[in-house]
Amino acid sequence: MRSGDLLRLTRAAGPQYVRPIVVRVIRVLAWQTYHGWLWIDAYELDPKGDAVARRSLYVLVEGVHRLATPAPPTATRPPARRGSLAVG
Repeated sequence: MRSGDLLRLTRAAGPQYVRPIVVRVIRVLAWQTYHGWLWIDAYELDPKGDAVARRSLYVLVEGVHRLATPAPPTATRPPARRGSLAVG
């Protein structure tokens, strides 16, 4: 697990995830914990993929579902208009 990963957290990742959530990992924290468990800082995402909350989460690594990272949007810009500029 690393920064930028997109994860779906369900009960398999911990009993606190009765209602599944989708998060984007900010960083994995180096806090001491039980074998197989991690603390992560992450942004909770809404259905559109926008961040709605920053959270520190405790997860069972085996129960985390990695999601395919969506390709970055490819925005197209209209070509710049070139020509004379009338002033005044």
